[in-house]
Amino acid sequence: MDSILDKLTEIENAASAIVRHAEEQKDVLDQEFDEKRKKFDEELENKTRARLEKIREQLEKEQSRVLDSSSGASQDTIRSLQEEYKEKHTEYAHEILRRITEV
Repeated sequence: MDSILDKLTEIENAASAIVRHAEEQKDVLDQEFDEKRKKFDEELENKTRARLEKIREQLEKEQSRVLDSSSGASQDTIRSLQEEYKEKHTEYAHEILRRITEV
């Protein structure tokens, strides 16, 4: 009977050792997982930040291009109107005077 109790105690001790070892391994794996997760999160954040910065720069360049184009078109229109005024300002003045005196 003592030999059975000794064997059961031995088995229980072995099982306890296995459980302790498994718990230690679980803690180690949890730490490794946390470190990998943190590293992944940092890398993802850095990549996202870099991508957003690149998109922002592209949008700013596009905005500048559109504004420059718009500004150029506006300058062309202003220049054209000024030239037309220089050429026809007397005609415009006569037309205004004619309309005023018709009333």
